[in-house]
Amino acid sequence: MPLHENELVVDEDVVRSLIAEQCPQWAGLPLTPAGAGTENTMYRLGDGLLVRLPRSVEKAAPLRTEQRWLPVLAPLLPLPIPAPVYAGRPSDAYPAPWSVLRWLDGAPPHTANGPLATSPGTAPTPPGTAGTATTPPGTVTDWRTFARDLSGFIRTLHGIDLMGATGPRWYRGGELAPCDEWARKALADCRPLVGDTIDIDLLEHLWTEALRLPRHDTREVWLHTDLKPTNLLVRDGRLAAVIDFGGLSIGYPDAEHAPVWDLPASAREAYWDAANLDDITWQRARAWAIVVGASGIPYYWHTYPDFVAECRARLSAIATGV
Repeated sequence: MPLHENELVVDEDVVRSLIAEQCPQWAGLPLTPAGAGTENTMYRLGDGLLVRLPRSVEKAAPLRTEQRWLPVLAPLLPLPIPAPVYAGRPSDAYPAPWSVLRWLDGAPPHTANGPLATSPGTAPTPPGTAGTATTPPGTVTDWRTFARDLSGFIRTLHGIDLMGATGPRWYRGGELAPCDEWARKALADCRPLVGDTIDIDLLEHLWTEALRLPRHDTREVWLHTDLKPTNLLVRDGRLAAVIDFGGLSIGYPDAEHAPVWDLPASAREAYWDAANLDDITWQRARAWAIVVGASGIPYYWHTYPDFVAECRARLSAIATGV
């Protein structure tokens, strides 16, 4: 089902035609669906490759950023990230740029009882990561260790020299105030959808309070901007890789910490300790978690129930303090 206007048709026939035309050396490899996010559709190619295709021509700019910067950043980071091996060109079959990347083994983080969010199917398991009947793939052995590893990755990313880069920039690397009107509309739109299951009044109060906070950290750094669980891969119980750098940009680091509200409370506590964040940064990060979660619920309500479940779980964790 399309998630946005002007979506391109992406199916196995389209992907095979692109590979045959531009990468004939891989034309004989097996091709299997490998999930889809809000911006891209993925196919696994053989055992070691991933084809990544933007959902629309308008969504393709981040892919060029990945192709430019991921090879530069990868050697400097403590965990594997996607490595582009081919920059695909637009064609008659598919009028947008696309990428082939190295496949990274792993599965999104799960508790021993299943996915982090409440909807079945959330955090789809990539092919080749099957677990046992009793242990879901991606099961985290120790959430505190997971959180410390994630904090270490973020700290390293934020410490990498900008190397003269001045962009790209995205709203999540900026200030909260320009998002105020949008945030309040998103929260208002959530009210009839979530009913009394989430305290929207409390979330709006927390958002309002965050707008009054000063900024302590004025550094601009490299940002992933979307470190939600489905973009983290677990292998052998540990955080093993970070994927989907479509939001790679430069800006302030507050919003980078927002996805910790997608994790269990023990992980969130360990992350706070490991990252050594001050209260103001933590509150601003929480505000970013609110606006991103609240905007996702009404926008994807009819088209992407798994993502809506992620957003609901995030807002519920903030509102209940769990």
